[in-house]
Amino acid sequence: MYKLNFNADVFANREASGVGVVIHNMKGEVMVALSTKGSIVGDSEEAKALACRKALEFAMDAGFLDLIIEGGNVIVMQSIFSTQPNLSWLGLVYKDICCILASLQYVYFSCVCHSANLIAHSLACYASQIDNEIVWMEEWPPPTFEALFLDSSFLNE
Repeated sequence: MYKLNFNADVFANREASGVGVVIHNMKGEVMVALSTKGSIVGDSEEAKALACRKALEFAMDAGFLDLIIEGGNVIVMQSIFSTQPNLSWLGLVYKDICCILASLQYVYFSCVCHSANLIAHSLACYASQIDNEIVWMEEWPPPTFEALFLDSSFLNE
């Protein structure tokens, strides 16, 4: 079982967004992490829905099929599991997410507060400084050392 955290940041002045993803094992050790630029988005919900889709695609590509997925946007999390069809302009993104979820062996979603998602947030913000996607395997991503320290201190409480 692995925990996947994702987040997005909107760079208004750069006409782009950033996506941050981190997958931990149950000991809190980083298995894989991602920082990448996303497309221009209209609002936070769109950025986070697209980040969720990217995070799930990344997890599948890396071979993680048993996931506890944590994100910080209540609307996105509720939309994914709504039994009602989503007729908004993000409906197709949510449909894509549901298709990816069907490929997982185990999935549990949880909406978490900002302080529980600091690593993914740091990676999303870091995307403003890069041009290409960066992936870290079994190592702490340098842009998140402070957030990783804070996150690990929560694990020890």
